[in-house]
Amino acid sequence: MKKVFFKTFGCRTNQFDTQVMISRLKEFELTTDENSSDIIVVNSCTVTNGADSSVRNYISSMKRKNPNAKVILAGCGSHSKGESLFEDKKVFGVMGHSEKEKINEILKKETRFYEIGDLEHIDSTIVEEFVGKSRAFIKIQEGCDFSCSYCIIPSVRGKARSHKEETILEQIQRLAANGFGEFILTGTNVGSYGQDHGTSMAKLLKKMSMIRGVRRIRIGSLEPIQIDDEFMELLNEPWMAKHLHIALQHTSDKMLELMNRRNRFEEDIRLFNKIASLGYALGTDFIVGHPGEGEKEWKEAIERVKELPLTHIHAFSYSKRDNTVSATMKPEIRGNIAKERHRELTELVKAKNYAFRRAHTDNLEVLLENGKEGIFYGFDQYFNKVEVRSEEDLGSNWVLLNRVEVQPDGNSAKI
Repeated sequence: MKKVFFKTFGCRTNQFDTQVMISRLKEFELTTDENSSDIIVVNSCTVTNGADSSVRNYISSMKRKNPNAKVILAGCGSHSKGESLFEDKKVFGVMGHSEKEKINEILKKETRFYEIGDLEHIDSTIVEEFVGKSRAFIKIQEGCDFSCSYCIIPSVRGKARSHKEETILEQIQRLAANGFGEFILTGTNVGSYGQDHGTSMAKLLKKMSMIRGVRRIRIGSLEPIQIDDEFMELLNEPWMAKHLHIALQHTSDKMLELMNRRNRFEEDIRLFNKIASLGYALGTDFIVGHPGEGEKEWKEAIERVKELPLTHIHAFSYSKRDNTVSATMKPEIRGNIAKERHRELTELVKAKNYAFRRAHTDNLEVLLENGKEGIFYGFDQYFNKVEVRSEEDLGSNWVLLNRVEVQPDGNSAKI
């Protein structure tokens, strides 16, 4: 039986997609050793140039380390870079998103193939297990209808489309029966769930919470305009993780307009302050160095970040993507300037996170991942990582911590 290794790059949606492929393997052996595998499936990310480079570098390294393995490109990169990698014979095959449920048949192919499929497919697979995970990722939708100037994702994931509610709920029921208690909702644009089915994220959450075994629900990145009154009414529910990631991308209204974003700072800060008043930690995405971000715009942006009750940030320097509006914009920002702005921003939010953790040191509910040598790691309800030392095997267990040691780089406790 041939051995298959899966290498996953990028977001939680990709992690879920890998689990879909794993669940569909019938005539192959799953392995965790890439160097001895017969087939390597690369579930790729293409959100930035850096992501593309990481995928290419990995493929090149495996061609050297395991030259006899067949390398198959899957994921978003198959739509943006698959054709060139296939033509250059860097990969044995290329498969698009719509083909992943056919993985068992695809891996049987003895000749090179390029099967990109379409961008309208929606999965029907019920994933009942997450290999090597304590938390379960649940993909509830696919694609995005936004047209942000800098983003390539709609062209590689397609238009927004929701998974069927009954499929989502059945999947959660099965996973909960298999011992999973924390569920993370993911997708390309999670907050758009239900818009094509006459329902909403809030209605789905209510039904999820009623499933026996569901202890905590986290939600992937939301857009500010997707947080309505119906959703706000759920924020005091005990099963809601006390952390929301709300994508702002910038705090200068000029930059938001250039990015073709639908949010503006005045509304954003009102929303953030309201949610923070309910005891929530708040994260966001932020792009630094986008064309047009002059010194005036940056100074305004960083002062506004200081006003926001932020605790987490996913900041990255602008990366030009072909076939996007931003790629044609001027003036471009030099890399060294973007790097310094990235450092300033992340250090600012790191300090905010430290202050938040110092104010929240008790009643921390942590789901621990598998550990070794008596050291375990997990995340509390505020999405802060905690190191727990114990002589007991606490892997995949929930612990309630009433006292943690708070350091600038993280929390720790001993049980």
